Amino acid sequence: MSFLTGPMHMHLNGHKDLTDHTEVLKLAEPDVVRIPLINGNAPCAPLVKTGDHVKVGTKIAERNDHFYLPLFSPVSGTVTGIEKMITAGLTPADHLVIENDHKDETERSFAPFDLEKADWQQLLDFVKNAGMLGCGGAGFPTYVKYMKPDGVSLLIINAVECEPFITSDYRMCYTYPDLLKTGAKAMLKLSTAEKGCIAIKEDKKDLIEVLKKEFADTPEIEIRTVPDLYPMGWERTLVYQLTGKRYSKFPFEAGCIVNNATTAISLGNAITNGMPITRKIVTVSGDGVAKPQNVEVVVGTSAHDIIEACGGYTGEDVLLIAGGPMMGKTNTGDKFVIGPASNALTVMVNREPYSVKCLRCGRCTEVCPAGLQPVRINMSEKIHDVDALDRLAVNECIECGLCTYVCPSYLNVTEGIRKAKKYLALAHPAKAPAKKG
Repeated sequence: MSFLTGPMHMHLNGHKDLTDHTEVLKLAEPDVVRIPLINGNAPCAPLVKTGDHVKVGTKIAERNDHFYLPLFSPVSGTVTGIEKMITAGLTPADHLVIENDHKDETERSFAPFDLEKADWQQLLDFVKNAGMLGCGGAGFPTYVKYMKPDGVSLLIINAVECEPFITSDYRMCYTYPDLLKTGAKAMLKLSTAEKGCIAIKEDKKDLIEVLKKEFADTPEIEIRTVPDLYPMGWERTLVYQLTGKRYSKFPFEAGCIVNNATTAISLGNAITNGMPITRKIVTVSGDGVAKPQNVEVVVGTSAHDIIEACGGYTGEDVLLIAGGPMMGKTNTGDKFVIGPASNALTVMVNREPYSVKCLRCGRCTEVCPAGLQPVRINMSEKIHDVDALDRLAVNECIECGLCTYVCPSYLNVTEGIRKAKKYLALAHPAKAPAKKG
């Protein structure tokens, strides 16, 4: 960490007002859904074949390497094959294609579950077999975080949602506070911690009141407010804000487990209603889409159909970002689909800034939440200085985008760091960043 660091976060104009109080649009199910057969960077093997009939809730695929994760059909209909497509994360992957018969036939994905009577192992197995994963974008199998909860003293349910424009977590919490409570209680039991909290930005006063009322009879889980700063939702920033502790690799080193709020709601839904993750609320926002709003869709719905339902694009030259504008991936088209971990589509009018050479002002270093020196990383990448990139800990970058956001020269500093990561990985494969999931 550089001694030149400043506050390592900043307030951003979130533009949340575009969607946070608009009615959620429930989109009609498409005639065909395509389910990405991938979790993180790991492929998922199909369990059904062409011609098979599936129902809502049928287990259709599973990841079964060093982690396990089942995938479930979001519609009833017929499997018609497998197509290779680009995912929202810009990774080519097989997609299982299901022709929707619109009969909405449903089967239970797993047996009914009694949270109060279940012991720790039974609850862990339930979370694993129900296919719970990180709904904040990462998609990491949830059960893995709870396999060895020794020394955990605080469960943190992350409802901060610090990325600009995105309000899907907010709408989920506001609409399903009862399921949030059920999921949070289950996660607290899994964590073996005595205390838990729902972390939420202090400006969400209406939601804070809703949650305080819902959790009034659950004193072991409190509502904790945090400043409206970016990237307050990053685990390291959030753990430090709530506990004053730093850690090296994982939150449990600071006695914490962190899970996304929508993940907790999904777990609550699985426990209460016996349903896996087959539907998503996705924020569609930005100045490049006609009608910004939150949209409820089935997993496997194309971004094209969602944008069309929101009035289409406001112009021909727009940037379609899977996720938020700071950390999302800009796609070259809208044929990719919504996966179980998707939470937003941000559409921005493309305004190419006029950039000049780096001014060496150091603002990127001051705001870097990981305490890195982005300007030096960019310089080292340009001259292919592998040793310098290693010393500068380039793989610690979370690609939050703050360095690009504050740059007075309008340089895409974050993209330079992405290139540096790739170059270091090619030059020294052993030093490549660990693959997510």
